Amino acid sequence: MDERKPGQQLEKLLQLLGRLAVKPPAKLRTWQLTAVSAAVGLVVAAVAIAAAGPWDSSGQRTAERDLAASLEAGGGADHAGGAGGGAPNAAPSAPSVLAGIAGPGRSARKAPDTGGRRLADVLRPLMDDKKLGPERSGVVVDVVTGKRLYGKSSGRALTPASTTKIATAVAALSALGPDHRLTTKTVIRGDSRDSRDVVLVGGGDPTLTARGEGRYVAESASLRELADDTAKALKKRGADQDVSLSYDTSRYSGPPQHPIGPNENIAPVSALMADEGRLDDSSSGPAARTAEPARDAAHNFANLLRERGIGLKADPKSGKAPEKAVELARTRSQPMSALVERMLTHSDNDIAEALARETAVAGGEPASFDGAARAVRARLDKLGLPLDGARFADGSGLDRDDRLSAKLLAALLKHAAGPGRPELRSAVTGLPVAGFTGTLVNRYPDASAGTGVVRAKTGTLTGVNSLAGTVVDPRGRLLAFAFVTTGTTDPQGAQSALDAMASALAGRDD
Repeated sequence: MDERKPGQQLEKLLQLLGRLAVKPPAKLRTWQLTAVSAAVGLVVAAVAIAAAGPWDSSGQRTAERDLAASLEAGGGADHAGGAGGGAPNAAPSAPSVLAGIAGPGRSARKAPDTGGRRLADVLRPLMDDKKLGPERSGVVVDVVTGKRLYGKSSGRALTPASTTKIATAVAALSALGPDHRLTTKTVIRGDSRDSRDVVLVGGGDPTLTARGEGRYVAESASLRELADDTAKALKKRGADQDVSLSYDTSRYSGPPQHPIGPNENIAPVSALMADEGRLDDSSSGPAARTAEPARDAAHNFANLLRERGIGLKADPKSGKAPEKAVELARTRSQPMSALVERMLTHSDNDIAEALARETAVAGGEPASFDGAARAVRARLDKLGLPLDGARFADGSGLDRDDRLSAKLLAALLKHAAGPGRPELRSAVTGLPVAGFTGTLVNRYPDASAGTGVVRAKTGTLTGVNSLAGTVVDPRGRLLAFAFVTTGTTDPQGAQSALDAMASALAGRDD
């Protein structure tokens, strides 16, 4: 996924400043002048932030954590309050920062009524767009009141594509909590001080990295640091030569290959992998993948141990750590809230399948595709969500057998954004921001009403397009929406139609 560079972001803000900083007519009233000054001041402040930072470890400006739109495609707005964890802040519910300013010679744009029949009148022609497929559904809900403001076949379960990840996010956060971390460790067999049988135990973390630098490296669990600590522990025991190394992937079960088969969008699902099994230096998007992520991660780890003076008898082999093994070292992932944000922002399939399996582990189900599907459904049912017609075939949405309704997608977002479930908040803060981050970075033009205002998860398969997210309307209401269509033949046209519906909720003309 292409990313908007800081310089481009700054240029975009300066262009907006130029449009606002027009010379006001002489007869403007005092209150109008005040409004113009306030709006321009806000843009100046935004430009200053873009130019000065500071940046936090996620690539997100610290000063922007509470804004609905970020200016960096690196993640969501809240990463669990820093290294110490903690529940994310409440999702914002406020009017757009910049509103249209009326003056002599310019007609004021009245904020449309976004409730009841008026909203239906706005959305009906958009929903009837021929670019959408023959099967289409949609719903708009007021997050605070729970009132449905619009609906069309909203209870009909259709193929959701990657909007499935919203369900995976909510289930995982509910089952594990936002502070939970995935642990990769090394253990040694037996209690004897001269034992030299080391096992690398996979903990289900696809973001474990073997890289020394690059995006996400600083905050991710590190195979290099694990090798450092393991080598130190072995040397301290006097057991740093003639060492045997094996690797344990028993945390997960069932077929590792996704039903779609070998694909650049996902690696075989394993409890042990490094850098999502990517064979290039990318951190998101399609890439060539290894067919054996666990074996490759273990061989990489073996080389790292050798570089640190550990003498291995042979290349690593698959094995299972005994229950009473002694731990040598460990490395932990980012908190669950940050993993969810990364998954949603970049539509990361590897993280999605891992989180679905971790939900299965927490629910006492086998950590397989089938067990994960049962666990996710059970967790959402416990939250009281509308599951009629829902089917979970995987955690990522790559499987065409998935079925979710627009009603369920909106309900998931309402739960995550509402005040009663702060532990679910990253299921909203991780949503891509229209025109700025993740899978929406290139979909909204500068002039669109939805740019910087819409936060939504995209869903795209051949013949399937969906969009589900949140937007603040002109009344200051936080709305959750979901639009799903199948049978599309014009992917770009379908995406544009969905984006137009989301922008319409912002209540301004494009």
